[in-house]
Amino acid sequence: MTYKETLAWMFTQLPVYQQKGKVAYNGKMDNIQAFSTFLKHPETKFKSLHVAGTNGKGSSSHMLASILQEAGYKVGLYTSPHLKDFRERIKINGKTIRKKEVVRFIEGNKVFLEENRLSFFEMTVGMAFDYFAHKKVDIAVVEVGLGGRLDSTNILNPEVALITNIGMDHLDMLGDTLSKIAREKAGIIKTDIPVVVSEYQEEVAEVFSAIAASKHAKIVFADHVEHKTYKTSLLGNYQIRNVKGVLSVLDELKGFNVKKKHIKRGLMRVVANTGLLGRWQILDKKPMVVCDTAHNKEGLAYVTEQLAQQEFRTLHLVLGFVKEKDLDRILPLFPKNAQYYFCRPNIMRGLEVVTLVGKAREQGLVGEAYDSVNKAFKAAKKKAGKNDFIFIGGSTFTVAEVV
Repeated sequence: MTYKETLAWMFTQLPVYQQKGKVAYNGKMDNIQAFSTFLKHPETKFKSLHVAGTNGKGSSSHMLASILQEAGYKVGLYTSPHLKDFRERIKINGKTIRKKEVVRFIEGNKVFLEENRLSFFEMTVGMAFDYFAHKKVDIAVVEVGLGGRLDSTNILNPEVALITNIGMDHLDMLGDTLSKIAREKAGIIKTDIPVVVSEYQEEVAEVFSAIAASKHAKIVFADHVEHKTYKTSLLGNYQIRNVKGVLSVLDELKGFNVKKKHIKRGLMRVVANTGLLGRWQILDKKPMVVCDTAHNKEGLAYVTEQLAQQEFRTLHLVLGFVKEKDLDRILPLFPKNAQYYFCRPNIMRGLEVVTLVGKAREQGLVGEAYDSVNKAFKAAKKKAGKNDFIFIGGSTFTVAEVV
């Protein structure tokens, strides 16, 4: 198969959570454990850091990878979802897995994948771990896909685990309270392995502490640790919280020589070192155009707070969501004195724009409906003056269509 044919098979033959939602969520570890055995347990052949959380896990993973690269290590990075190209999910020192490696892996394991009906995510995790093992990375930074306890990445036995924070997202799969969601995220805590929690949240701190104690795992709440202040090239005030967690992880990471100069350079070169996209990313300056992949109440609260701090004549908001988002919790975060361009991201889970317009109107947010993200973005650019501000967001998939 060609690379294009391989991707087509991957996306059509197997369920993809990003496209189909809950129907593609396995919620079991049987398949990935069987696949790991079939691949001769690649996850045991490299050291790793395991990163979970509702918001900030992607940024934190990229920061850790960038710092470790600056310290001279060969660093694997596994994240999801991708924005433009599937290969963004699997990188070593910022370079994506080669197309021929993707084809080789699928062709070599296609019989097993078909017979066992692995999900897209299970297959991709196996590919990443196999690639990191073959390439002999010094360490891999691995982002959890969804939850933690039953996530395919949870076959890892990492050097340190990181949980960034807990918010009300994916309620249909992880639970309808912060405590229930925290228990799912805390499933990555392993016996005798330190765990860092980036943000201390009173409602869930007890959950983390109790589970860590039961596993004899040291727990560190990064908010309670004094650290030197570092700047990061990642824009967005919310990154301050992520940096604290990252620094505490490095404190707990043994056997790696990471100095202050590596931390300083690594935090200032995250995008250059890792290719991270979509975190308060500036696309243009006159007018200012910014996109951000925040997609739940907690993440969007940080983003709307930052929007309120910007200087502009008129604010233009291009918004598109996926179906399962609780808009009654999300839409009240957005300002009423802005011009809105409502759209639907081009995936199966994309929320119909008519539904979005109706929900927005209930919250006093009025704007025009467009049948694609690009049409909405073009309309915003046409109406905006050079002193205006355009923001594109609401979903990773909305952002993916403009970066």
